[in-house]
Amino acid sequence: MPDTARLTCSLTFDFDALSLWLGTFRSSNPAMLSRGEFGAVAIPRILDLLAARDIRATFFIPGHTAYAYPETVRRIAAAGHEIGHHGWVHESPADFDRDGERANLERGLEALDAVAGSRPIGYRSPAAELTTSTTSLLRELEFVYDSSCLATDFYPYYLRLDDRWSTTEPYVFGATCELVEASFSWSLSDFSRFEFVWGQNPGFSAPSQVEEIWKGEFDYAYRDCPDGVYNLTLHPQVIGRGHRLLMFERLLDDFREQPGVRFEPLGEYVTRWKAEHPVEEWVKATPTLAGGEWHER
Repeated sequence: MPDTARLTCSLTFDFDALSLWLGTFRSSNPAMLSRGEFGAVAIPRILDLLAARDIRATFFIPGHTAYAYPETVRRIAAAGHEIGHHGWVHESPADFDRDGERANLERGLEALDAVAGSRPIGYRSPAAELTTSTTSLLRELEFVYDSSCLATDFYPYYLRLDDRWSTTEPYVFGATCELVEASFSWSLSDFSRFEFVWGQNPGFSAPSQVEEIWKGEFDYAYRDCPDGVYNLTLHPQVIGRGHRLLMFERLLDDFREQPGVRFEPLGEYVTRWKAEHPVEEWVKATPTLAGGEWHER
């Protein structure tokens, strides 16, 4: 692994297991819930693949999953991977008031601590859904970064507090805070491409098609985004299927052959980026994302 990297590759896995089908899809169908069980079956395959390539990744885990599969979660932590927060039972924060959202965050933290002795610094919201309270709650609970928003592709940015918007007035940008956003992207996620959900998501893309998209994004970031981060979002119950795992292995081996590529957990990249980009300096250098263009009008 190079000491200095042209591009960081952070592999992030949302280990949703049963919670995805209980929380987001609100299913009580045992057959549908069993789809989540495959996530736990796939985890050993994924851990072996990563270990063979000496890659440490980030696993965003709901509290519900930690209690359902404690030994699997402990194995993830013991292998040196970062543990991130992914809600309590893959619930949408929008379904709760501020107190309810905070309670779910705290319950998830308690579960990850009880099972793995882990206190995450990173959060990814279930289904990438946030509320107007989320950023301030994450700050109160001393998270360092979020990975749910989509304003950039290969560089982090600082989030804002108290933006205001309506359909009749100009957008009002709030104050920049010290919570880092490590952008998520649907185009770099396996679920929307592969997973079939009746009436909601067609899934079943050919791995070769997805391989072309993911490699194209990597090639662009490698060429044009020095010191950036390629944040790939994967779900064990999706990517762990044989034909998809073979595609994933090919991609990893291709990425590893490029000079100056570093693989590391997302939290390690964010921590370094934050130290190198103090928020006051970043605001001055990045007025568009900081809302400075609006303030200058």
